[in-house]
Amino acid sequence: MAYYKVKEGYTDNMEYRRLGASGLRLSALSLGMWQNFGEDADRDVARKIVCTALDGGITSFDLANNYGPPAGAAEEMFGYLYRSLLRPLRDEIVVATKAGYPAWSGPYGDGGSKKYLVASCDRSLRAMGLDYVDIFYSHRYDSNTPLEETMSALDYIVRSGRALYVALSKYPADVLPRAVEILRSLGTPCIAHQVQYSMLSRQNEPLFPLHKELGVGCVTFSPLAQGQLTNRYADGIPADSRASRGESLKAGVVEDNLPKVKALAEVAAERGESLAQLALAWQLQGGAVDSVIIGASRPEQVIDNLGAVSAAPITPEQAAKINEILHK
Repeated sequence: MAYYKVKEGYTDNMEYRRLGASGLRLSALSLGMWQNFGEDADRDVARKIVCTALDGGITSFDLANNYGPPAGAAEEMFGYLYRSLLRPLRDEIVVATKAGYPAWSGPYGDGGSKKYLVASCDRSLRAMGLDYVDIFYSHRYDSNTPLEETMSALDYIVRSGRALYVALSKYPADVLPRAVEILRSLGTPCIAHQVQYSMLSRQNEPLFPLHKELGVGCVTFSPLAQGQLTNRYADGIPADSRASRGESLKAGVVEDNLPKVKALAEVAAERGESLAQLALAWQLQGGAVDSVIIGASRPEQVIDNLGAVSAAPITPEQAAKINEILHK
């Protein structure tokens, strides 16, 4: 299989936003590999998804050591794609991975210890076939490990050449400032904080002013609320959906959100967009988010999501209507 040749002008229709006070810019949309890139994933479909993302200007790829299933499988899949397709494009892409959740058995495969984070980074590099990752995240705050130890591990990972930058994910508001300050004092600043955020999940909005105050970028995940904010759910719960199977998305939650989803779908239709495009544009135009991590099981979903980058501005009247729907 020949290396992939990205189409000419592939970055022309994408916006690239600087993370915090760093010089690194991420594509406004990042491709996440939380699901759909596990052990049972079709390699050909995975290849098409990644190539479609690249052709649309998505240059940022988000992974973690526990993504699969099983844990580690997504990084193995990315490694296959990198070796077979993407190696000549290494300087054109940003690869991020994380550690913090259980990734292997035994006492040293979870948490925020220096032993775990450094070992996990090494495993990730081997799995992906990379000399370094662009961003290494502490995936969550571990109250059982001194914050100084976790931050010093991130500093070591950069100084040892394993990563270019470090960032944090899902840190609580009362811990985040201290973590950022420790990293700054060590000379390895935190460039971003990753949080869950969508029209249906807004509990992290109070963190946005804090990000600005601390000078860190904001990267969001689950922007479509695991598929709820797509036309797929506008008419109810599909029989083959995660919600119907009782997996990570609960049917009861989906049913409670259906009136909002249907009303938002009407707003999207009035704008000539899919519901997913409206949900993503709402974040990208809000002023607080630097990059939104999308997921995809088919390349067509990537193409649809890309439409959000060039979406028409949400008018004050439309914003007011959206807020009214969301606060019902």
